[in-house]
This record gives sequence, C-alpha cells and structure tokens, in this order.
Amino acid sequence: MPFQNAVEHVVGRFLHYFINLPFRGLIDLFSQQAEFSEYFKGFEKNRAVIGLFGKETRAVLNNLKVDFIWFGYMGVSDDDGHLMVNKRYLSTGNKQDVYLDIIHELCHVKQHMEGCDLFDPLYDYVDRPTEIEAYRYAVQEAKRLGLSAMEIRLYLKTEMMSDAVLDKLIRNMGVDLEEF
Repeated sequence: MPFQNAVEHVVGRFLHYFINLPFRGLIDLFSQQAEFSEYFKGFEKNRAVIGLFGKETRAVLNNLKVDFIWFGYMGVSDDDGHLMVNKRYLSTGNKQDVYLDIIHELCHVKQHMEGCDLFDPLYDYVDRPTEIEAYRYAVQEAKRLGLSAMEIRLYLKTEMMSDAVLDKLIRNMGVDLEEF
C-alpha cells in the first residue's frame, strides 16, 4: 500500500473508531450538526447538483446532514454518507474552491447512496474510481464556470500531492487541461 494511501486509510480508520467511542458527547461539544439545505442555500436549484441527483435533488439535500468539524477541509462519512465540513475552511477558503469541493463531495454522497466503497484501500487515492469520478465532475463544473486550465490545476493540487501525482490524476480523469 503506497504511503499516501496508507496514511489516508489509517487516519480514516482512526476517525471512524474515534467518532464511535462512548464519549461521542464530548466530540459533539466541538462539532455542530445541521441540515444541508438549511446551511447551503440554493443548491437544490444548482445545475451541477441536479445533474447528480435528478428529480430526487430536493429530497436528497433535505435529508443530508452536515457535521461541522474542526479538522481537514471536507469529506463524506463512510458510515452514513453525511457531509463533514470544516467551518473554518468555509469561512476562510477560496469561495470557488469551497464551491467545487461541495460539488465533489456531493458526488461522493451519490456514490455512497449507490453503495460504492468511497475509501477502497486497494487503490491509491488518485487511482480510486470514486475519486476520479468526483474530480471529473468538479472539473466539468469548473470549466462551465470559466476557470482556466491553470486555475483548475491549482484547485486539484492538494498539499500532499506532488506534480507527478497531480498529472496522474488528470490523466486518470481523461480530461484535457491544456488551455481551452
């Protein structure tokens, strides 16, 4: 198991077990939970979100829970498919990046609803089919918004991702990020 994949797996498992310990109430002191549609207004009318959930968009978003967490950026719980969002990232992050991350994570919500394994340890992060699909969908939305190829590359690159790994992700997605 490559290093990045191993670290992701260990951190994910730790969080999974930590959240399920008997002192969940203590964790709740440091996080908040909300309904997606109460906090994220207008997404039920968003073309990219409707593209994911179709006629069920409003129902999915009305039933989607959000945990506001104190670490990381955003993610989807592999237990029940709810969103986990760092409130600080929401308030201080680049608004375009936050929006594209929400689109990316909503793609994972759909995948979870379809029974996909979001954290399949058999794959490196950038080779994982669920990540490729979610990033491809976010890139499609970024292009629709008019982001340049360089802006999209900057959006895709994470702190743990080398340029070579970023290039591999882009190849895996099968998208053209030459200036379009």
